[in-house]
Amino acid sequence: MKTRVKKTVTVKLVILTGLLFFIFFFQNWACNHDSETALQAYHQQLHHFRTEFRVKDMPDVKFFLFGMGNREKLLYKNGSLIKSLTGELIAEWPVQHEIIIPNQYRVEITNSTGEQIMIVENETGVFITENNSTRLVPRTNSPVRLPDFSGHKYSDILKVLHQEILVNIIDSKPVPNYFVYTNPWRRDAAMMAMCLQETGNIDLIGNWVTSLDDPYEHNNGSKHGLPENEADNLGQTLYLLSFFADQNHPLVAKILDECQKITIQDSNGIYIEGRSDFHNVPAYQTKWLKFGLRKLGIEDTYTIPQVEDNYSPLFWWDYTDYYVKTNLWKDDKYPYISWAQDHFFSEKTSPISNRIYPLTWEIDASEANYNGMRIIDEEYVVNRISSPHTWHAAEVFLYLLKLNKKDS
Repeated sequence: MKTRVKKTVTVKLVILTGLLFFIFFFQNWACNHDSETALQAYHQQLHHFRTEFRVKDMPDVKFFLFGMGNREKLLYKNGSLIKSLTGELIAEWPVQHEIIIPNQYRVEITNSTGEQIMIVENETGVFITENNSTRLVPRTNSPVRLPDFSGHKYSDILKVLHQEILVNIIDSKPVPNYFVYTNPWRRDAAMMAMCLQETGNIDLIGNWVTSLDDPYEHNNGSKHGLPENEADNLGQTLYLLSFFADQNHPLVAKILDECQKITIQDSNGIYIEGRSDFHNVPAYQTKWLKFGLRKLGIEDTYTIPQVEDNYSPLFWWDYTDYYVKTNLWKDDKYPYISWAQDHFFSEKTSPISNRIYPLTWEIDASEANYNGMRIIDEEYVVNRISSPHTWHAAEVFLYLLKLNKKDS
């Protein structure tokens, strides 16, 4: 009798073990199949995109950034997951094979013994799955919204561009690239805010915006000890405040006082004029001011001057009738300039990276500290490249959203 019971238990254990092995095998197969399908779809979209637009060679360095929104910033490279800003090691694996799937915010690793490891980020946090268990990476359980952009021609590219924006929000501060910039730039932040509004993530930068107490950012020229007051900051700051405050916010009065100091009245009307990126662009600056005033419901007596202004077409979403033909410049070092111009003129001349991730960059910027990119690869430091870059990502993201609406 006891022998029969033992045999029955043994058979059941064998069946259960086999069933668990099958489930584990099927889950791994399904995951791998899903990854291959997702990555193939992304590659197909990139191929079509690059035939429609343009591509630029970027360093052949494989890495992925985790930590969207106000989460711990993490860097994956060559089997190691580390804290981006300190280099502290979180986990590492001997890699036999790895696959980075940017459009699913995921890295899959096969280690030297054949075990499958997955690092994935979703709307609730960053997770590591190994040894049949899943754990949350500490300080990553901060919510973000991650739309799938279904129905969009370039839905997977939009996901990656959106990720490149979200990953550069650090302690509520929207920075161009957190490896090389410590402080936000109002111009870049305003363009990021347009994207965050589209995806329901604007609250991620609320603490930073409501804490602002200076009309200007004082970033340009800071390396030489002579930071400039960039006139476009006034309208950009009003626009940012409009998401979280009203015209009674104390900074609004300071901005209006600053406007008076740089207001010009002549045959072109009443407008503001100062410097932005080291040159005078009054049409661009006044467009931003008018836009910010309108968003806060403040009386506007300003007129956009009909003068040559090579930044005027960077303001593509409103006041598009106010443009005087002028000599424009494009440089692939600063691709956000050409993307904004393309948006204004409905052209398709601007690039993204030839890599699957990141898709965006900035090169040889005057205020960037490129030593911060060394933790990713020395090549970025030598060639003075920061990648990804949020203004670039925002311009492509907003262009593609509009393109899809136009095509539908």
